[in-house]
Amino acid sequence: MPDSRSSSISLAGSLLIAHPHLLDPNFSKTVLFLSANDAQEGSFGLTLNRPSGRTVADLLPDRDLGALATIPVFLGGPVSTDQLIFASFHWRPQKQQLECEHHLVIDEAEQALTGGKAVVRAFVGYAGWSKGQLEGELATRSWLVQKPTREMLELERCPQLWREITSTFGPWFQLVAEAPDELSNN
Repeated sequence: MPDSRSSSISLAGSLLIAHPHLLDPNFSKTVLFLSANDAQEGSFGLTLNRPSGRTVADLLPDRDLGALATIPVFLGGPVSTDQLIFASFHWRPQKQQLECEHHLVIDEAEQALTGGKAVVRAFVGYAGWSKGQLEGELATRSWLVQKPTREMLELERCPQLWREITSTFGPWFQLVAEAPDELSNN
C-alpha cells in the first residue's frame, strides 16, 4: 500500500493569503510566506505585510549591527513573539520561485544582506501550525494559496499587499478587498 504522505503536496514556498472571512486578529488581512509545510511535521510561515515600525537597531540598541541596523522588523506571527528571527529571501529566476532561509544568526543575515542577492528581513515571532492543523484550515477555506512573485517583497508594497493579491482571485474578492475596514466609513 502506498504511503499517504508521498501523495501529499507540500505548499512550502507558497503564499498564504488570509481569506476575507478570516477574522482572527493574528491573521486578518495577512500575507504569509510558507517556508515549511508537511502534513505530518507541521508548518512554518512568516507574515510579510505587517511592519512593526521599528528597525533591528531599535530592538538591539547595544549591538554593532552594521547594515542590519536599518532592516525593518515585521510582526512575523503570534508564536514566540519574544524572539527576533532573521530570514533571507532568494528569488530563483530559473525556477520562478522564492526560497527562504530563516532563523539566521546575525553573521549569516549580514552576509546575506551584503551579498546583494537576497532580501533580508527581521521578524518578531512567526506563524506555526502543528501536524495537520494548516491542512484543516485550508479545508475550511481560511486561506487562499498563491505562488509568490519577486516584486511582492518590495517594502513600499506592504500596506497594499493583501488587497493587491486578494483582488486577483476574482470579482467578489476584488470587491471585498477594496471595501473599507469599517463600513460606516464608506
